[in-house]
Amino acid sequence: MPADTTTKQVQDYKDSLIKKAEQLIIQGFPEKIVELNELLATPMFSDRNFNEVHQDLNIPTPDPILVNNHAETADDGGDADQPAAKRPRTDHFVPGTKVMCLPTGSVPCNEPLCEMIKIVKPIIRKLVEDSNLLKMWISFLIPKIEDGNNFGVSVQEDTLAEIQAVESEAAAFFDQISRYFLSRAKVVSKVAKYPHIEDYRRAVVELDEKEYLSLWLVVCEVRNRYSSLHDIVIKNLEKLKKPRSSNADSLY
Repeated sequence: MPADTTTKQVQDYKDSLIKKAEQLIIQGFPEKIVELNELLATPMFSDRNFNEVHQDLNIPTPDPILVNNHAETADDGGDADQPAAKRPRTDHFVPGTKVMCLPTGSVPCNEPLCEMIKIVKPIIRKLVEDSNLLKMWISFLIPKIEDGNNFGVSVQEDTLAEIQAVESEAAAFFDQISRYFLSRAKVVSKVAKYPHIEDYRRAVVELDEKEYLSLWLVVCEVRNRYSSLHDIVIKNLEKLKKPRSSNADSLY
């Protein structure tokens, strides 16, 4: 492929990206902010209380096992007169709870939270994509390095750093969702292995409530990040697009 053709294709890509970014700032961000505000006002996020995200684990509590652990008496041929430390030890085997499979089937995921996650994940992904687009847009607008008249360039660099921080934070929201499922699976496995211990069951409930609050907070934070990025870019749009003012006007 000729060098001129390659150069033109790269320039077309840059021009297209700049056009998309400016459209995103002027129209896309305000629309997204309104959309997220409407989502936060829906019953799923505004009216749902913690009790609505509780879910049965489908792990029954087995009946207690009674164990007779008394030492043999003299009538049974044992030596009841010997001290307890010297009496013959009688071992009793108590069946454990090795979990190969559950008698009631599998333990389901928390359905209300899964419904929320299906809605929240595309919102997070869109913020990552939009932040990446803005990051490249400002990178293309940064002029070549020169002495003096660099105030506008510093505005570009500060804005770029803010966008990169938003991008990293949005990517971390994905990790938060993955860690929830992993943490819940570990606690549920404890419930399956030790079904008599109520604290493990309570830990699952607390984890689900925490994730519900986290998902609501993620949507709020995404809305806030769109608002802050839109605000900082609109306020500094002139400096971002033309970081170095021309001195020609001052000659006349």
